[in-house]
Amino acid sequence: MLSIKENQLLTRVGPGTAMGTLMRRYWHPIAGSAELEASPFRTKEVRLMGEDLVLYRDRSGRLGLIDRWCSHRRVNMAYGVVEADGLRCQYHGWKFDHTGACAEQPFEETVHPDGRFKEKCGIVGYPVQERAGLVFAYLGPQPAPLLPSWEPLMWDNVVRDIAVTELPCNWLQCQENSVDPTHSEWLHGFFGSYIRAFPERTGLGVQQQIPRAGRRHKKIGFDVFDYGIIKRRIQEGGSEEDEDWAHGHPILFPNILLVGDQFSATLQFRVPIDDTHTLHVSQYIFRAAPGMPAPRQDSVPVRFVPLFDEQGSWVVDYTFNQDYMAWSQQGPIAERHREKLGEGDKGIILYRRLLRQQLDVALRGKDPMNVFRKEPDGGVIALPMEKVKRGVASRPPVYIPGEAGYSADAAQIEQTYATWDPIAPPAR
Repeated sequence: MLSIKENQLLTRVGPGTAMGTLMRRYWHPIAGSAELEASPFRTKEVRLMGEDLVLYRDRSGRLGLIDRWCSHRRVNMAYGVVEADGLRCQYHGWKFDHTGACAEQPFEETVHPDGRFKEKCGIVGYPVQERAGLVFAYLGPQPAPLLPSWEPLMWDNVVRDIAVTELPCNWLQCQENSVDPTHSEWLHGFFGSYIRAFPERTGLGVQQQIPRAGRRHKKIGFDVFDYGIIKRRIQEGGSEEDEDWAHGHPILFPNILLVGDQFSATLQFRVPIDDTHTLHVSQYIFRAAPGMPAPRQDSVPVRFVPLFDEQGSWVVDYTFNQDYMAWSQQGPIAERHREKLGEGDKGIILYRRLLRQQLDVALRGKDPMNVFRKEPDGGVIALPMEKVKRGVASRPPVYIPGEAGYSADAAQIEQTYATWDPIAPPAR
């Protein structure tokens, strides 16, 4: 349980807040590169940690992330005109470069050709970088740290897919789910089976029976390591020799989860839009078998995950959508002063302790965990992860998306799975 004051400390992310100070020390994904390719304006409105911004790609290919509102008459720059070296406001023609500096003021320069007014009219601009089909932004103090070279983002010979959704809740309740392993047997096992047995889905006219929970957890464990927390579990029929316990998989501080096996991995980013909304970005990475080529991708597709069906009910047919429902139903900001934590919540307690420790580091002006100033050996940050997860050593028989929607590159994903057939064919 947290006090109301402690809860506010860990959930408020706007400019000048303590948690906002910590979160601004990190690079966050704000869009897929393909989104700008699809936009007729080559722009995207972005809200990140309470700041309204616009992302654009100029005609030379350079990315910019600047204040959404023109400093002249406060017009939305997302409808501006992208030029070779900046973004021009559609209203009166003021142009801004990728740093937010005002480069041109047509009428002002006509009447005052030697004037320096534009030097006073710049807007905020933030660094952006691309990696693995994602655009990352950094809103913190300079000099900016390196964009982390997390191993799955650096893999080649893979097929990637990006799924994005906006959740009506604070980022912290999304991330705390990552250190709550027992929810899987109930939310995804018990509840998942329950909704699949609804008469509307079975066509049988009546609910047949209340299902049992998924495989029961017998033991859970958590270890702080260099980059966050490693999560471990033993379920019914398992042992400490299984990779789920012996290796586990990591929560990357402060707001990333890595899950997967030898066939694929998923990075889940929980990006604070503001205090009560979260941009959830899932990058799915499908690996070709050793020595086999993956199909070519010209770009990484981006899909937007629906949260509600046509009747306005939560979509709960997919694993991640079940999570999205549960997190959001805790409210815009979970009331942690009312919770009752038990033995199954020790990962959450550990994560909150780590969060407070690193918050203190950032408030002292020091670099917190996972702020990198030099490239790692070999150019890649290696991470622990199971190859065989929950005892399943065969590749998935078909592509099944983890959340609502379907990848535009589903055929390439299926082809990538098929490269494993000589080694780990699907179970029959």
